[in-house]
Amino acid sequence: MELVLKVMPMPKDQNFNGDIFGGWVMAQVDIAASVLPTRYAGGRMSTVAVNEFVFKQPVHVGDVLSFYSKITRIGRTSIQVLVEVFAEHIHRQQEYVKVTEALVTYVAIDENGRPRLLPPQGDAGKTTS
Repeated sequence: MELVLKVMPMPKDQNFNGDIFGGWVMAQVDIAASVLPTRYAGGRMSTVAVNEFVFKQPVHVGDVLSFYSKITRIGRTSIQVLVEVFAEHIHRQQEYVKVTEALVTYVAIDENGRPRLLPPQGDAGKTTS
């Protein structure tokens, strides 16, 4: 797993209960999950699926969220990524807990938004001139 994003939610990201909106966390997961596939594909990627999203712990304003990801599958045009999210509760004895995880699938797309083949695994991330 590679650390791909760290972020701290702000008061504007909370719901009426004072917890951080699940949708805000989901958006951050999508950003974090896209890092490795975009690097691998060397170009545009589009989110096509998010498998089960289970929130294990609430997230609060001031928590520092760490997003770790790893590529779990590479197909002809798609890449699947596992993302795990941990919260460091700075204001509560610096507790560090897993808050969620998700499996996200991306498809490499061309300039017209159509699926394109991924580079061979030995050529991943290389650019051509």
